[in-house]
Amino acid sequence: MSKKIICSGAIFYTLETKRFLFVRRANTKRDNVWGLVGGTTEDKETPWEGLQREIKEEIGNIPEIKKTIPLETFVSNDAGFLCHTYLCLIEKEFLPILNREHDGYAWVSFNKWPKPLHFGLKNTLESKINIRKLETLFEVINLIN
Repeated sequence: MSKKIICSGAIFYTLETKRFLFVRRANTKRDNVWGLVGGTTEDKETPWEGLQREIKEEIGNIPEIKKTIPLETFVSNDAGFLCHTYLCLIEKEFLPILNREHDGYAWVSFNKWPKPLHFGLKNTLESKINIRKLETLFEVINLIN
C-alpha cells in the first residue's frame, strides 16, 4: 500500500466576535477556493504538530489558542487519505500574514461561509453531525462566558 496522506486544518473561531477565519488559495491546483489554514503532515509529525507548523507557515503566527477541539476526521474509502479538522478557539481576530499559498482572508459568521468553498471543507461544514457539534459547542461556550 502506498504511503497515507495525512492533513489537518484549523477552523479559528473568535470568542469576541464569534467569527471564523477562512483563507483563499492561490498558486495551487485549487486556486480561488476558500479553505482553512492547514496542510499535510511531514515525516513523523502528528496531525496536531503538522497543523502548528502549517499555521506558522501560512499565517505567520499562532494566536494564543484557548482551546482546541477535534471536530472531524475524514477518511477516504481506501483509507489512503485522512484529514483532521480542529476548531481552535481564540480570544479575538488578528491580521494574518499570508504566505504565497493564499491571496486573501475573511472573518465570517456561522453559516455565512465565503464561496466557493474547497469541496472537502464544504462537505465538512454542511454535515448535519458537524453542524450539531458546532451548535452544541457554541451553546456551551455561551454558558461559560
